[in-house]
Amino acid sequence: MSKINIPRIMIVSSASGGGKTTFTSALLRLLKERGHKTAAFKCGPDYIDPMFCEAACGRQAVNLDLFFSAPNELKLIFANNIASCDMAVIEGVMGYYDGISMDSAEASSYDISRALDCPSVLIVPAHGMAYTVVPVIKGLVKRSSGMIKAVILNNVSEAVYTRLKPVIEREIGIRAAGYIPKLEYGIKSRHLGLVTPDKGGDTEKIISHNAETISKTVDIDLLTELARGCEAIDCDGIKPQADYKAKIGIARDEAFCFFYKDNIDILKSMGAEPVYFSPVNDVRLPDGIRGIILCGGYPEIYAKELSRNKGMLYDIKTKTENGMPCLAECGGFMYLHSFMEGEDGHVYDMADVIPGRALKTSGLVRFGYVNLSGDNEFIKRGETIKAHEFHYWDSTENGGSCIASKPNGGRSWECMHCTDSLFAGFPHLYYRSCPQLIERFMKKASVYD
Repeated sequence: MSKINIPRIMIVSSASGGGKTTFTSALLRLLKERGHKTAAFKCGPDYIDPMFCEAACGRQAVNLDLFFSAPNELKLIFANNIASCDMAVIEGVMGYYDGISMDSAEASSYDISRALDCPSVLIVPAHGMAYTVVPVIKGLVKRSSGMIKAVILNNVSEAVYTRLKPVIEREIGIRAAGYIPKLEYGIKSRHLGLVTPDKGGDTEKIISHNAETISKTVDIDLLTELARGCEAIDCDGIKPQADYKAKIGIARDEAFCFFYKDNIDILKSMGAEPVYFSPVNDVRLPDGIRGIILCGGYPEIYAKELSRNKGMLYDIKTKTENGMPCLAECGGFMYLHSFMEGEDGHVYDMADVIPGRALKTSGLVRFGYVNLSGDNEFIKRGETIKAHEFHYWDSTENGGSCIASKPNGGRSWECMHCTDSLFAGFPHLYYRSCPQLIERFMKKASVYD
C-alpha cells in the first residue's frame, strides 16, 4: 500500500456555468508562472474542460469519476498522474453535490473531494445578490462535512466583495478568498459544451488575461496554503495489465478529440503502442497498425472535409471489412456510417462500414451515464462496461448487440454494432471499468495480419 501525499485543492461551484473552468484555467496558469509543476484533474466525464486545463498548464488533464471508478481505483488514477508534480488542482463538475441522481451526492465533486481528502474552494455566481449570498453559501458549507474551506464570489465588483467579505467570514466561519469581476474575455459554448480550445490564439488570450485579472482579486497564497494542509491518504488500487503487442491507430485531430487519458494508459498497459492519425488531413491509415480506435468529437462540424478525404474513408472501410479490430464511439461511430448529416444540414458520404445515416435531432439524445451489458465478442455474459452518452445526433442503425441501462434502474435500450472485430456505438466507454473488453481488443489486434 502506497501513500498519496501532495498538496491538492478542488475548485467547485454551486451550479454548472458558475465559473469553474474560467477560474481553474487561470489559476493553473498563475501557478505555472510561479514555478509550480501542477497536475490538473477534472471531475466527471467531461472532455472539453480538461483541454483548457492542459492549455493553461502544459500538462494533460485527467478525469476523476466515481461512477466510472471505485474509490480505490480513483486514488490510483490520481496517484499515477502526480509524478514530478508539487501540487494538484482538481476542477469540479456541475454543482458541488450534483452526481448520478437527483436524490443523492453519489459520484459528485463532493464525493470525490472526500475520497481524496481534498479541500474545496467554492465559486458562487453572486451577480444581483447582496446579503442573500450569505445563506446560500452557508447551506452549501454546512452540508460539506468541512470540505469547503474558502469561497470566491463570481461576477461582482470590488465594492460589493469588500462589504460581503467580513460578513461571510463572521457568519459562516470560512475564508473569503477573493472575487472574480465581470471578465472581458469569456469561454464560448456550443452544442456539446464549451468550444474546444484553439492552439494559442483566442484561448491563450483568454487564459492569460483572466490569470492577470485574478492575480489582483484572489488570494492565491491562501489557496496554496489550503492545498498544503492536506494529509496523506492510502492508495492500494491495481492497474490492469496484459502483454499483447500491437500498434493501434487512434484518430486524433480537430474532428476527433474526445479522450480520457486513463483510457490511453489502460491501452498501453495492455501492450498497445498508440499511433495517432487524422481522418481529416491524412490520406490513409498509418503503416503497421493492427487496430483502430475512432473516438468522439465534432465530425459533424467537419463533415465536408471528412467526406472529401476519399483515401482515408476507403482505407478505413477496407481495413475494417478485412477484419482489422476497430472500436468506435459517438463521433467515430457516426463517421463509420454510410451517410452523415453535417452541422450545415447537408448529407455527406462517410466510411460506409455501418449501413445507415447519422442525422441531427432537435435536442440531446440519451444523455448521461449508462452500464453496457451483452454477450458478444467483446463483452461476455455477466460483464458490464461503464459509459456515458452526450450527443445531439442520432442514427437510423444504433445496433442491438448490447443493452444500455441507466444506473438508477430507469430505462434501458438496445445499442452497439458488434462483429468479430468491430465494436461501435454512441456510448463513450471507460476502459478501466471492464478491462477484459480492451484485453480482447488487444488480443485480436496482436494476431491481425
